[in-house]
Amino acid sequence: MTTEGRYRWYRELNGYQWFVLLVAALGWLFDCLDQQLFILARQPAMAELLPGTPTQAQIDEAGGYATAIFLMGWAIGGLVFGVMGDRIGRAKTMIITILLYSLFTGLSALSVGFWDFSLYRFMTGLGVGGEFAVGVALVAEVMPDRARPYCLSILQALSAIGNVSAALIGITMGSLHEHGLVDSVWRPMFVVGAIPALLALVIRARLKEPERWQQASLEGDTARKLGSYRELFGHPTWRKHAFIGLGLAFSGIVGLWGIAFFTFDLVGNVMKEKFIADGQTEVQVAGSVAHWKGIASMMMNIGAAFGMYGFAILAQRMGRKPTFAIAFIAAMLSTASVFYFLTEFHQVFWMVPIMGFCILSLFAGYAIYFPELFPTHLRSTGTSFCYNVGRFVAAVGPFLLGWLTGQVYADTAEPLRNAGLTMCGIFVLGLLVLPFAPETKGKPLPD
Repeated sequence: MTTEGRYRWYRELNGYQWFVLLVAALGWLFDCLDQQLFILARQPAMAELLPGTPTQAQIDEAGGYATAIFLMGWAIGGLVFGVMGDRIGRAKTMIITILLYSLFTGLSALSVGFWDFSLYRFMTGLGVGGEFAVGVALVAEVMPDRARPYCLSILQALSAIGNVSAALIGITMGSLHEHGLVDSVWRPMFVVGAIPALLALVIRARLKEPERWQQASLEGDTARKLGSYRELFGHPTWRKHAFIGLGLAFSGIVGLWGIAFFTFDLVGNVMKEKFIADGQTEVQVAGSVAHWKGIASMMMNIGAAFGMYGFAILAQRMGRKPTFAIAFIAAMLSTASVFYFLTEFHQVFWMVPIMGFCILSLFAGYAIYFPELFPTHLRSTGTSFCYNVGRFVAAVGPFLLGWLTGQVYADTAEPLRNAGLTMCGIFVLGLLVLPFAPETKGKPLPD
């Protein structure tokens, strides 16, 4: 293939295919906006909702538990809506998931305690979990074969815009709170998270089901197998692919949600000590910490955008498996470095983007690779199984981090830092799974 052929894939897309990519990217962008708002709001929410005057270790421990509950909702939603995506269609299911995560993100602003907050996050997770699988299945089936990996990596890379938008919202709310213009840092964040519901109107008006899915739904024998877990696990090839994808996803999801996303809390803890030492008031400290956590989120996601598109370029040149191997090793080293070395303001601007580049590149790999493992009648179900059962199992990650922070390392000077370092070994699991994975570079989607 010539250089021109490799890099001008976008010329193969017609107007409707660009529309599909835009809609799917917006759905995942807003999905990630809601996720990131939760990450940024987690500490101040726990500080306000826990009874009495909780210690920092108690706040971090409760944040880990709330995150695990969110991830369990995500996993359950992914399994349910993954099947629905194969049975009733990609577009219809996408509307339901977007409405679900938008509504309950908005309701999170009304929380009065840990348990109702966790319930809202669980319900949000149901919608968040379902959106990814139907989105990538939709894009994979509509795009030309050569353009498919690039489109899927762009879908993932544009999610960084949602994350950066959440960071800007966090910075703004922190500044407003610091100047006494809002009473809460975190509640207004969740109100903004209800806006994506408007996207459902656009999807309902114009989006069609992919021709591949329409054809499969009309074929008698295949139609009966749409979204069937019995078919997924009864077929030796699809069963093998499902468990390979699960192992790859588990490693990356624990690494991201059980370690890397707690970087913002680590930054908050480091900066909080510095601001207290500088003599800031309690309100000023809260606002300044929110500001710096927002900056850390922006830095991570700027790096992530480049990393996710970079995965597609490398995967097309080297293959999926070698690219995954490089990404797992880079994610482990960069995440451990952040948790070990980060102590100064300037490190947020270079260490955190490098970590974001490395660890989020894995998720572009999941978007590209998982749809290539399954046939049309099981694509949403299989992708969802890999990604969301991986997330369900990965819910032990935040639980483990919360336990390590609140129990094992509670008496150390920096419990969160030590807990994060301990957990970085999870990336080795992804490397151990890779030898069993098929290489799909240059192959069409299975029918």
